[in-house]
Amino acid sequence: VQIQELGSALDLYRLDVGSYPSSDQGLSALVRAPSGVDRWNGPYLRKREVPEDPWGNPYQYRFPGQHGAFDLWSYGADGRPGGDGESADVVSWE
Repeated sequence: VQIQELGSALDLYRLDVGSYPSSDQGLSALVRAPSGVDRWNGPYLRKREVPEDPWGNPYQYRFPGQHGAFDLWSYGADGRPGGDGESADVVSWE
């Protein structure tokens, strides 16, 4: 659910600014205007902070994406790529 909400916020950002935040700007661009961005109309998240994943780790973000316009994912409970069960990656592209 959080990945969907972050994806929706990224889409709103793109509508205002004209592109998704760069990988360097990251998800923090959803709550604070990056330098040099003129049409930012945020914050784009209700709580005005980027949430951590359910295991207390930061979400991973990449633009341009390798699986879609952008890639957004969590490494799961173990905080590492791959894994099974609770340690499985949770991704925006499946």
